[in-house]
Amino acid sequence: MAKKQTAGRERLGDFAPKFAEINDDVLFGEVWSREAELSPKIRSIVTVSALITGGNWEQLQHHLKAAKANGVSKEEISEIITHIAFYVGWPKAWSAFGIAKEIWKNQ
Repeated sequence: MAKKQTAGRERLGDFAPKFAEINDDVLFGEVWSREAELSPKIRSIVTVSALITGGNWEQLQHHLKAAKANGVSKEEISEIITHIAFYVGWPKAWSAFGIAKEIWKNQ
């Protein structure tokens, strides 16, 4: 079962309450909870790949941690980043590896 997300309300609730509501209730409440359609592990792999593609480094660290918690191993994340490097760009892969290496450093 997906964990209840409150980050939108905590970080943006006063400034952008509707965006925070949609983030927490729709994206993380409804979409991420559709585990019969895609497992959290697969959703994490897709999300991490999309964030690397877009160069969204601020969100990548959080989602790499979630991917690890959702069962993505160090070997798998290394292979995922290596694979997408050819499609998203070598510099983006280098940047992603720097973040991932810190998150999986004790494994």
